Amino acid sequence: MSHAAYVFDAYGTLFDVHAAVRRHAGDVGPNYQIFSEMWRAKQLEYSWTRALMGAYADFWQLTEQALDYTFQHVGGVDPALRQKLLDAYWKLDCYPEVPAVLKALKSRGAHIAILSNGSPAMLASAVRNAALDTVIDDIFSVDAVKTYKTAPAVYDLVTTSYRLYPNAVSFQSSNRWDVAGATKFGFRTVWINRGNMPDEYFDLGPALILPSLESL
Repeated sequence: MSHAAYVFDAYGTLFDVHAAVRRHAGDVGPNYQIFSEMWRAKQLEYSWTRALMGAYADFWQLTEQALDYTFQHVGGVDPALRQKLLDAYWKLDCYPEVPAVLKALKSRGAHIAILSNGSPAMLASAVRNAALDTVIDDIFSVDAVKTYKTAPAVYDLVTTSYRLYPNAVSFQSSNRWDVAGATKFGFRTVWINRGNMPDEYFDLGPALILPSLESL
């Protein structure tokens, strides 16, 4: 089934959020996976709590704050790595199948877009680094509405811009909570379950579950 627009979450869906730490795994040490998972978990936690409080700070600030917490929580990692890790976050690797999938969908005449918690500068950098700037038509950042997913105002950025009904949009995310929010808004949703995680939010299920974007 074709849709007028294919919209993708960025972090964890198109771009590997653990690539930054993995790039410096030897310096971070044996706990690099725990370190990376904590950094990501706190980054998301800060976005949710700030959205609930109505105290917006952009995603780059949350990324920095989450990293600072992670250095303290995990321990044993040289704080001098801070800038290297932050620099690496601006150039995250995209998943291997991403370029071909986006090009194939674009060839159908559909809009190809990103809808992300990321700041405009972060997203622009990631897209350029992955050489996706000729494939992606639009980048929608929550910065435009000063809140975070899963607020309906975030998903409405797409429908308002494209003047589409929600069900004309196919939304892909690796984050099950994001899929739940997009489903509630009315998007047709695809959960990219890269980590083979158990399902949740059963009343807000996706139309499709895939292990990667390859079969989209």
